[in-house]
Amino acid sequence: MARPVPPIVRNVRGGRRLLVWCGFAAALAGGAILFWVDPATNGFYPRCYFHMITGWDCPGCGGLRATHQLLHGHWREAFALNPLFIIALPVIGCFLARPLLARVTGRKIPPILNNTIWVWIAAVIVVGFGILRNLPWRAWLVSAG
Repeated sequence: MARPVPPIVRNVRGGRRLLVWCGFAAALAGGAILFWVDPATNGFYPRCYFHMITGWDCPGCGGLRATHQLLHGHWREAFALNPLFIIALPVIGCFLARPLLARVTGRKIPPILNNTIWVWIAAVIVVGFGILRNLPWRAWLVSAG
């Protein structure tokens, strides 16, 4: 005689689906707030502790303001705020879309950049960008343009 499946195990699939929909709703709500409430003029958003302590821009500084500009269709302004974030958006999109695409098509999709060398390359790029954006020549380069 087969043992009955406990209800908690039976509802795991529905729970995952609910979690995905809640995550989608939260992202949509966050995007709506970011669209209407400008991070450059409103103190509602969290501050960067690295910038508060050191006075330097971290690699992520300007990401919220850049996203706000992107949501309004201002690509140039967004790129000026944080170029690394704008360049990384397609890569982030691929990583986020991969499991969704696998679920929709029902096929196993091979992993993207499954070698650990890519983690090191990404780390070097992020740290290098963080260093370059804080060099003194950046101020006169930006003001000259």
